[in-house]
Amino acid sequence: MTRNGEFNWMELQTHDPETAIEFYRATVGWEFLEEAMPTGGTYWLALVSGKAVCGFWTLGEGDSSGDRWITYIHVDDLEEAISRAKGFGAEVVREPWLVPGIGRVAMVRDPGGAEMGWVTPLHTGGT
Repeated sequence: MTRNGEFNWMELQTHDPETAIEFYRATVGWEFLEEAMPTGGTYWLALVSGKAVCGFWTLGEGDSSGDRWITYIHVDDLEEAISRAKGFGAEVVREPWLVPGIGRVAMVRDPGGAEMGWVTPLHTGGT
């Protein structure tokens, strides 16, 4: 488990998950587990020694952005963190939503333009 301010999760958002999976399997030795997403589609968990280290999901056909890694940072109170971020010039790219079994997530762009996810996990504390 992560604590406030720690990196919580990493995710590859890609137009071609099969090629990405083949690349990471061959280069860093990850194994993959497929899961059905509650909203449809497939989510792949990358595993090292059976432990999930990150996830992959497919960008929609209408998404013209390039493939990207997104980092999620643990925040204990999502609304409070967003309020503070806006005060320092950040932009909320996607308002908070609930990811079943995970927690509440929002996408934030810092004043320099870097985009990240902030997450208040359902289960917090400890290491």
